[in-house]
Amino acid sequence: MEILRSVVVLVHLVGFAILFGAWVVEAAARRVRVTPLMSYALVISLVTGLALSAPWGLDHDLNYAKIGIKLVVLIVIGALLGIGSARQKRTGTLPAAIFWPIGILALLNAGLAVVWH
Repeated sequence: MEILRSVVVLVHLVGFAILFGAWVVEAAARRVRVTPLMSYALVISLVTGLALSAPWGLDHDLNYAKIGIKLVVLIVIGALLGIGSARQKRTGTLPAAIFWPIGILALLNAGLAVVWH
């Protein structure tokens, strides 16, 4: 059971890495846009995060406050991605006020996972 949980943690980290990496690539290229890869990565992070929040085979209690806050941050990122991609399709551009919080919130979510025990 521990091996399966470790694999799910790895896939969860890969989802974050893809989301943040795709955002960094766009930011470094000075292209303020949302890519489909960011949305796929968000789904990977959401599904694996929900799987990790289930109390399966653990010898300690889960931190439900941390899980709830991370879920809210992920939902906000999803909303920004959805609004951003719709606006991008409609107008061809994306406001910086939608683009920059995506990366900042993704990094915040990873920071919460690492710092908050």
